Amino acid sequence: MNREVAVHRGRWSLTDRLDAILRELPFEVAPGAARVTVELEYDRAQGVLDLGCEGADGYRGWSGGARDRFTVAERWATPGYLPGAPEPGTWQVLLRLHRVPPEGLEYTVRVTTHGAAPPEPAPRPAPPARERPPRRDLPELRAEGGGLRWYAGDLHAHTVHSDGSLTIDELASLAAGEGLDFLAVTDHNTTSHHPHLPAAGARHGIELVPGQEVTRDDGHANVFGDTGFVDFRRPADDWYRAAREGGGVMSVNHPLSGDCAWRLPVEDRPRHAELWHSSWTDRRWGAPLSWARAWRTDTVALGGSDFHRPGEGKTPGAPTTWVLAEDPSPAAVVAALAAGRTAVSAGPRAPLLLRYGTELLARDADGLVLVRPDGTRAVVRGDRATVAAGTGPHRLETYENEVIALCQ
Repeated sequence: MNREVAVHRGRWSLTDRLDAILRELPFEVAPGAARVTVELEYDRAQGVLDLGCEGADGYRGWSGGARDRFTVAERWATPGYLPGAPEPGTWQVLLRLHRVPPEGLEYTVRVTTHGAAPPEPAPRPAPPARERPPRRDLPELRAEGGGLRWYAGDLHAHTVHSDGSLTIDELASLAAGEGLDFLAVTDHNTTSHHPHLPAAGARHGIELVPGQEVTRDDGHANVFGDTGFVDFRRPADDWYRAAREGGGVMSVNHPLSGDCAWRLPVEDRPRHAELWHSSWTDRRWGAPLSWARAWRTDTVALGGSDFHRPGEGKTPGAPTTWVLAEDPSPAAVVAALAAGRTAVSAGPRAPLLLRYGTELLARDADGLVLVRPDGTRAVVRGDRATVAAGTGPHRLETYENEVIALCQ
């Protein structure tokens, strides 16, 4: 087949956005097409349009506002999109009208299909493996048939497969250098990164957990595990159902974080929530803890850096989520999350509160205040203190009520 071009032009109005925020622009792919390229043009100074693609046989990917162009071909695709021969039939360019000013927003979408396959782009060189800091000396919890250990990780990070700047290898190298045992890679509305995680993790000595940040204007949620694509276009209750049925865990992300705060209606409230997000800069502000109590009596607190790129003041592992697991493999991490065996600290080497059965271990917490589920408090004495544990969440605070560590 020869090169073919389809063009959509128009102006989105604020009323258009209010009527239907997600729009589909159809185009035809003829038999024999070897690649599809979509280009979006609009004035970014005036608004934001998010970009994605639905193939004739199903969803192909998403780049949100991070890209204005993508290509899908048999052997490769732009990060965020699934490679594979373009199947003939009606495809859709997906546009989400993220920000449209009152005066409207002009746009042009140009779709080009080719009969010739493009050359595969050369990958960025993989970074060298970094030296891992020594792991913390934490005791094992002996259990029938084996032992469990606490492993350090981060449950929220992005790569070039959505709006991050690092490749999977670059992110894995950075996280391993911070001393993390595992990292969940949670790119927005896509699973295109999942096939690349095991090899990148092996190269850098860190377990990479498949994840996806299911993203809408009125709420974000992380789904952890090899669940398959969770469709952001469905109601949030369907996200939760798909996560459970796929053997994964869903967490409400940064529920109190600016215009990304959770506002989606749900009938079945997920138990897990990213209470400690990197935007919780003043941890004397107790709203996340109050939200957790109002959300569910058994909310499982998680933490995530939401790392996108160097230079933004975020680091993988700040905060650190700890899981009590058989090992740091993706399956074991997801199982520990599902069981609620979690703790959160400011970083891999920060003061720490961990549960060991009916006891709590406070590490490097001398002089901090232990807050029990019933609200009673006690001062921690020593850098390795053991105290009786009650049922429910515990935390460490400073004398100014600044949260230092969380533990289920």
